[in-house]
Amino acid sequence: MIIYKDEGAIPVKMWLDEVEDGAKAQIDNLAKLPFAFHHIAIMPDCHQGYGMPIGGVLATKAVVIPNAVGVDIGCGMCSVKTSLTEISQEQLKELMKEIRIVVPVGFKHQKESQDEMLMPDTDDRFVIISQEYNSALNQLGTLGGGNHFIEIQKGNDGHIWIMIHSGSRNIGLKVAEYYNKLAIKLNEKWFSSVDKKDELAFLPADSLEGLNYLIEMNYCIDFAYANRKLMMERVKNCFYKAGILTAEHIDKDFEPMINIAHNYVSLENHFNKNVWVHRKGATLAREGTIGIIPGSMGTHSYIVKGLGNPESFMSCSHGAGRVMGRGQAIRTLDLEKEQEIMKDILGGPRSKHELDESPSAYKDIQTVMANQKDLVEILVELTPLGVIKG
Repeated sequence: MIIYKDEGAIPVKMWLDEVEDGAKAQIDNLAKLPFAFHHIAIMPDCHQGYGMPIGGVLATKAVVIPNAVGVDIGCGMCSVKTSLTEISQEQLKELMKEIRIVVPVGFKHQKESQDEMLMPDTDDRFVIISQEYNSALNQLGTLGGGNHFIEIQKGNDGHIWIMIHSGSRNIGLKVAEYYNKLAIKLNEKWFSSVDKKDELAFLPADSLEGLNYLIEMNYCIDFAYANRKLMMERVKNCFYKAGILTAEHIDKDFEPMINIAHNYVSLENHFNKNVWVHRKGATLAREGTIGIIPGSMGTHSYIVKGLGNPESFMSCSHGAGRVMGRGQAIRTLDLEKEQEIMKDILGGPRSKHELDESPSAYKDIQTVMANQKDLVEILVELTPLGVIKG
């Protein structure tokens, strides 16, 4: 852990050696916020985001910052360990074909509205959720795009695993945009000392606007979980459809799902004070918390157990973290080289425009894990066999 402190700012504690200039500027802005608490924690997957860097953990006194959560509210990971110890290439191809049939990816939505019983409960306090609810019924059980994925993996525990990375789809985006714009408007009205160009407009947590944001944000977290859960159930059923598992004994063939989110804010007690902890591209790592840290689509992922380190606000990284933007990856990476890296994995990049999520666009996951060995304990190392990218 590296610690530094600028004049007029709280300390910054980083679990990596260096960060890009853009992320460094954002970290410095966080450390100078008048309501920032104790210190800023920066995880080893840190890279520049909007307002707050991805891989950042910010605790605040009495306020919440929509941009410190981000637009994909409740985005996270889920994993399931199967009873299988082997899967052939032919079985894997058939499985992935079945998954593509039942899980829409990218901009695709469900052709029909999904069962409302699968949705989180609503009430009359929602502003944005009520407007987006019907659309969300067609987004439930869909993967989305960007860095979202479904992977079939082989664990060093000898078992085949399923891993899914996805979020709250368009409903989370709409909530984030609405409340960030509202915060900007109110901050201007209040002549806030927080510079508008820093993109860190805030809402008092006990104000009507702050309370409404928290209510709708938590709904998006629940929706993102419901989204991942439905996809996981359908992926599990694909093992039967593909003839890989023949007798439907879901309780025996699949262990309970591990789920963890990495874009949210919650009220927690740290250093003897109740504060609002914003995790943007960071996950909870309380002592004993079981978490998931994925690499890129060509590298290892990890099932981990939190160590409860108070210096990170009991947090850890949410993945490997990017070393270049999507556009830069597409422009500069070599397709044949990336295909060679993923030659043993089904579903690698087939064209240059798919290089945005290729392995070389990301940090070395083993270095990331080594940098946070005081935050988490590795339980299972997972090697990708096949990937479906959003």
